[in-house]
Amino acid sequence: MTTEQNPSAGLKAYQDKINSQVKEARTRLDELETKAKEQKAQVELAAINRLKTTRENIDRKVQDLKTAHETHVAQAKAEIDAEVAKFKSSVDELATKFRMHVTK
Repeated sequence: MTTEQNPSAGLKAYQDKINSQVKEARTRLDELETKAKEQKAQVELAAINRLKTTRENIDRKVQDLKTAHETHVAQAKAEIDAEVAKFKSSVDELATKFRMHVTK
């Protein structure tokens, strides 16, 4: 067991976890986007586009982890975790608002 392989394996597992969480939220976001387009809900579509940008930023940061110096990985992971949590929360919040908007 070499120390070079363990951080790499740990990083891969972390990236897989984050990618899975983002994929789940992206699927919900795609569903909301379809409904918003059908309803011509411009406010929701604007929010969806902002969240897509957030998702792209998360994806980029996860990719950047591969080249991050090991002293910065812990901080980068903490920032990514916070952004993913906020992203998922924002998608959930948008879904709730959209459901309320559609039922009115």
